[in-house]
Amino acid sequence: MLDKDAKALLDVIASRNIPSYHTLSPAEARAFYKERRFFTQPDPEPVARVENLSVPSPGTGADIGVRWYRPQSSAPDAILPALVYYHGGGHTIGDLDTHDSLCRQLCNLSGWAVFSVDYRLGPEHRFPAAVDDSYATLIWIADHAETFMIDTAKIAVGGDSAGGNLATVMALMARDRKGPSLAYQLLIYPVTDFRFQTTSHQTLGENYLLTREVIDYFTDCYLGPDADRLDWRISPSLAADHANLPPALVITAGYDPLCDEGRAYAELLQKAGNHAELLDYPGQIHGFITMGRVIGAANDAVAQCAARLKSL
Repeated sequence: MLDKDAKALLDVIASRNIPSYHTLSPAEARAFYKERRFFTQPDPEPVARVENLSVPSPGTGADIGVRWYRPQSSAPDAILPALVYYHGGGHTIGDLDTHDSLCRQLCNLSGWAVFSVDYRLGPEHRFPAAVDDSYATLIWIADHAETFMIDTAKIAVGGDSAGGNLATVMALMARDRKGPSLAYQLLIYPVTDFRFQTTSHQTLGENYLLTREVIDYFTDCYLGPDADRLDWRISPSLAADHANLPPALVITAGYDPLCDEGRAYAELLQKAGNHAELLDYPGQIHGFITMGRVIGAANDAVAQCAARLKSL
């Protein structure tokens, strides 16, 4: 059954004729997503330190924006574990601000430093720009561990939706490229297979916020007409080998078109000999974890993520 808070949100969206992302230009969709967060997201909580950084983007002459958080409870000179976080938004919308509240929550609840990554977005910068930026940032953070007072034995990757996709790809790339060593994967309703052939894609593609039209819109912005959806950097479930990957928490939502591929990815990790935990929120919709102001289960999901990190 659809969660009452999620239903109330969907009813408000329907009653106010709020436009769907696929009806907007990318620039309009980004602005709308940024504005909407004030209605659904908790107020940003204080942290001990927050700083915007710039990381060189390889071969582009541009910089990748990164926001660095240290938890409220941490001493200024404490060496901390670090979560490198990739925001959701279909590889098309979202930025450091849209996921600021979530990163602050994860930071304070876990006691970990958090690095939020503002990777390049489509359609201006299609695949593999986001993948390249994500890995370059991961390497840069590990290489500057002493500067940022982080423990290189405890670096994790995480993300929601498109960011979950990037986090899964980062774990595979770090394994194959011999670094950096990762301690954990935090995968929140990740996109893992761009063929979109699961039952949940067929049955949940209307009425639950993330519609088939929105998925197609974001996919076109990210990949364009020429990308190979079978490339494991796009569809990490199609990688040739899933062995020797970091432990993972995979969160799924029962009214999300992506729920079946999230469950399947958790099973894929388990069958390859990895520790992978599946945590399903059966009454929830895609995107719920950032909506703690209006969906109570979001705060539980954030707490569960933080608890897994804290336990490492």
